[in-house]
Amino acid sequence: MKTTVDELLAFAAVVDTGSITAAAEQLGLTVSATSRTLSRLEEKLQTTLLRRTTRRLELTEEGAAFLAHARTILAMVDEAEEQMAARRMRPVGRLRVDAATPFMLHVLVPLVEGFRAQFPEVELELQSTEGIIDLIEKRTDVAFRIGALKDSTLHARPIGTSRVRVLASPAYLKRHGTPTKPAQLAQHALLGFSQPDSLNDWPLRNDDGSIVHIKPAIASSSGETLRSLALAGLGIVCLSDFMTRDDRHSGRLVPLFGRQTLDVRQSINAVYYRNTALASRITCFVDHVVGVLGKQPFDE
Repeated sequence: MKTTVDELLAFAAVVDTGSITAAAEQLGLTVSATSRTLSRLEEKLQTTLLRRTTRRLELTEEGAAFLAHARTILAMVDEAEEQMAARRMRPVGRLRVDAATPFMLHVLVPLVEGFRAQFPEVELELQSTEGIIDLIEKRTDVAFRIGALKDSTLHARPIGTSRVRVLASPAYLKRHGTPTKPAQLAQHALLGFSQPDSLNDWPLRNDDGSIVHIKPAIASSSGETLRSLALAGLGIVCLSDFMTRDDRHSGRLVPLFGRQTLDVRQSINAVYYRNTALASRITCFVDHVVGVLGKQPFDE
């Protein structure tokens, strides 16, 4: 008896989710049906793929070897389906998108409604990760990355750039005064990143011409957390325009230092593997992002 695609899907889902219950929910099946499918697959292969303990499921050596083949087969099935869909000129299927929380909330989420209206058969799965991820390990089709790229195995499509500015809330400035020179920052509460430390280089120059590097009074790994702290009046922050445009327009955050601010911009790229089988889904989503952002620059 031959192995079926449904059995491969069930096996991969159990591995990816870590449990039969979670896999059943993802696949839209009952727990018992998923368990039977997995047992049937092991019977066909006459081997144990997953070692069941009281706390979790672990891949056996044979299971790990078979998983690699299963993923290859499922990718080939996806590619075949994608090619058929491309012939009909309508992208279809799941697209897994990853971005840091601020970019997801302030840039991508507002674009979803328009994208879904145009491509209703593309199922979006949105994940937020603050650091750099392995696209294969996290089963991600396309990721949006801010800053310099290091992984040469990825295809990168430039989305644009976003300027960084020093900002504070009117309430903070009313209580503590408005600094007019970079040297005066030492007298204020500064909000910065816990990692990477390079994000604590602000677009200003010291009296000796060097770039201002701040030591945060409050630090966070999340730009969205720092934005919330600044809005609450807890300090001065330096953030990218893409996440503060509405705050600047409404006056909730006020840019500081005017012409003293250097024109420092972060590059934004959509990245994915060159040999992906999801080209049309990725292309239509990235095209949509680029099209909308071209009409709404971050620094307006």
